[in-house]
Amino acid sequence: MEQESLTPILDRVGDPKDMRDFSIDELKQLVRELRDDTVRSVSITGGHLGASLGVVELTAAIHHVFDTPNDRLIWDVGHQCYPHKILTGRRDRMHTLRQGGGLSGFTKRTESEYDPFGAAHSSTSISAGLGMAVASKLAGVPKNVIAVIGDGAMTAGMAYEAMNNAGSMDAKLIVILNDNDMSIAPPVGALSAYLSQLISSKQFRSARHFAKELAKKFPRSIEQAAAKVDEYARGMVTGGTLFEELGFYYVGPIDGHNLDHLLPVLKNLRDDAVPGPVLLHVVTEKGHGYKPAEESADKYHGVSKFDVVTGKQHKAIANAPSYTSVFAKALIAEAKDDDKIVAITAAMPGGTGVDKFSESFPDRSFDVGIAEQHGVTFAAGMATEGYKPFCAIYSTFLQRAYDQVVHDVAIQSLPVRFAIDRAGYVGADGSTHCGAFDLPYLCTLPGFVVMAPSDEAELMHMTATAAGINDRPSAIRYPRGEGVGVELPAKGTPLEIGKGRIVREGSAIAILSLGAPLQECLKAAEDLGTRGLSVTVADARFAKPIDEDLVRKLANDHEVLVTVEEGSIGGFSAQVLQFMANDGLLENGLKVRAVTMPDAFLEQDKPEAQVAQAGLDAAGIVATVMSALGRADELTEPARA
Repeated sequence: MEQESLTPILDRVGDPKDMRDFSIDELKQLVRELRDDTVRSVSITGGHLGASLGVVELTAAIHHVFDTPNDRLIWDVGHQCYPHKILTGRRDRMHTLRQGGGLSGFTKRTESEYDPFGAAHSSTSISAGLGMAVASKLAGVPKNVIAVIGDGAMTAGMAYEAMNNAGSMDAKLIVILNDNDMSIAPPVGALSAYLSQLISSKQFRSARHFAKELAKKFPRSIEQAAAKVDEYARGMVTGGTLFEELGFYYVGPIDGHNLDHLLPVLKNLRDDAVPGPVLLHVVTEKGHGYKPAEESADKYHGVSKFDVVTGKQHKAIANAPSYTSVFAKALIAEAKDDDKIVAITAAMPGGTGVDKFSESFPDRSFDVGIAEQHGVTFAAGMATEGYKPFCAIYSTFLQRAYDQVVHDVAIQSLPVRFAIDRAGYVGADGSTHCGAFDLPYLCTLPGFVVMAPSDEAELMHMTATAAGINDRPSAIRYPRGEGVGVELPAKGTPLEIGKGRIVREGSAIAILSLGAPLQECLKAAEDLGTRGLSVTVADARFAKPIDEDLVRKLANDHEVLVTVEEGSIGGFSAQVLQFMANDGLLENGLKVRAVTMPDAFLEQDKPEAQVAQAGLDAAGIVATVMSALGRADELTEPARA
């Protein structure tokens, strides 16, 4: 006997057009099945569950009402797009989510026509949506553009820059503010839903538009007074005065989990002919409909594989503390002895360890929201007053504040310390979160001190070093994940700036490693040793200033010199090679090779697979050395035991 499907309605949806004629009862059943299917999928792969569960009803409603993909739907950040992926023809691949060769954890243009804009950093949706809306108008091809942006993303200035621009234009843009945390809304209920349906209706907006046009026929003072009456009356009713000031027609708030409220408002906005941008304010709950997520402190924002029934996550037991936790330990130790040390993060206190610092020093910890630009200049301002700010920001997110790093910190030589987490490959989050470019974009800045620890004890020493640098900016870049298991001191010991160390002595081959790749370099040295090659391995410690004496020694005493860094072209190796060229070290037959990330964006996979693909593992380093020696053919032969 054939087993009855648990998802009979969802099984009928191959893409959104299959649900356009669903009744309200069928949609409500679809939502229940979609939520369960999302939970099942993420339990297998892990991922961003809470945000996705919060938008299940909204996702179904949008695809039911609008003509996607002709109508453009943009998910800000994209970490809440799992229900969207299930409904847009990718359900049978959800078990590959965030896996090598599988679906991205974010929206991705190359993955589906239903993903018109790739996103994994926040606050870009309104800008992109406005661009699409204006392009549609210029082309004379009517279409709706819907940008769904979370309340957290509204802490970034770019969202307001886009809204300010959109408010002065008559392009048709619908921005849906998904309010699931800030509680900026008054109570949501039947009255609010009724008012939202009323003011989003074509009749109401047309009448309001007519009244505005009529007011323009009167003297300017009367026109302005009428506008103020309308503005403040609507502000008192809806709480949307801020958005109205930016030029948006505000609708809401409405319950984002109630299809009876969502559908009529979305249909009104779809059919609206009045020009100009609209903001629909919906209130949702992260993790909604799955009890373990609802009861979790972070609403299951990011999870590993888990048991669907209990919600218990299957996390591997760590063999060593994470670099993030070691940084927190090191910074707390420094702050106990120095009351000028403060910590700043941009909406990632847990991801950077600033949450632990905050437990010890709540008055010296600052989360500025998703506002890296502001955070860096805020730190610069504190530095001018004699404080010692540590800006703890992921490598990929610090890119968003590059102008501030240059103009507000480097040019003024202010001692802001950057703790750059997630440097290098990050695995399942793919290319958008990969910390590839911090070395190139920092090493080019005059006066910067740039460090990279090869293990967690080195991170403690470098944190102590940064705390003592009071005349210029400094940065420490370290990877995601666990350390290597070395013994940790109670507190770090400052290092001599610009000095590396030799960790293994040899005579023929020199490997100069920066940061985390040191362990793979040591493995490569062992392998090369079995092939009859004596190898020196050095830990540079500093990408800038480089240890010129160490580089000279390695260049003069070896036949081959290989630099290794888990960063893109133009970083540490560029500093070393330019010094060697100018110092005449490349003129005596020395064979030099640089092992960096390839000139390509690598997609999601296990971190170790990404490192191997990049040639940054021991095998890749061995291959680089053997190729430099003209002995690459020997790699097909096993090394001697």
